[in-house]
Amino acid sequence: MVQNGQLSQNNWKGEFFNKNQSIKAVRELKKTYSFLKEVDSIALQKSVEIVHDSYSRYYKKQNRLPRFKSKKNPVQSYTTKFVNGNIQVKDKHIKLPKLGLVRFAKSREVEGRIMNATIRRNPSGKFFVSIMAESEVQHYKKTGTSVGIDVGLKDFATLSDGTTHKNPRFFRTLEKKIINAQRILSRRQLGSSNWTKQKRKLPGCTKKSLMQEKICWTKSLPK
Repeated sequence: MVQNGQLSQNNWKGEFFNKNQSIKAVRELKKTYSFLKEVDSIALQKSVEIVHDSYSRYYKKQNRLPRFKSKKNPVQSYTTKFVNGNIQVKDKHIKLPKLGLVRFAKSREVEGRIMNATIRRNPSGKFFVSIMAESEVQHYKKTGTSVGIDVGLKDFATLSDGTTHKNPRFFRTLEKKIINAQRILSRRQLGSSNWTKQKRKLPGCTKKSLMQEKICWTKSLPK
């Protein structure tokens, strides 16, 4: 970046990835790339920390060389840290930096001190937010009793005390939804916008070419 004129100086003292200097370099890069100003600055710092962690593991030979994830990657996500109340949960809304209040479906109450939030978009286009909070764990009191569990097909679990838990049969329910979605996809014109929208509802199709994707959902038909 120094050779390209994007940065005026390079004060790195080592040959490996330097987290602190990279975070400072982001400020200089904002002068060249204006779109960086549209993003939450804390999220940019967190991205640099994630890259630093990946390269540190690579230098220690704990994992492979980090791969670049472009905007065409099926899963898009970013993480922002809690600083001065920039992340808050208010009823059915969540406050996020640069976005303000966003309405969301809250699955459970957030307890404890919020540490960070990760916003992720899956291949189907849906957005999810995961909040990490720090709280005290309350241990359950020991009862001194034990119970045997027998897992079966008709009933999900049968306890030695006679309690029976029914099998929810999620697989059969989702299998019917996949069959209906595949039937709708077969009627769409291959490569059209409606075909692309419908294809996102089917799991397992990640091939690049259209013909490979067509073969993918054809082979996924249940027997």
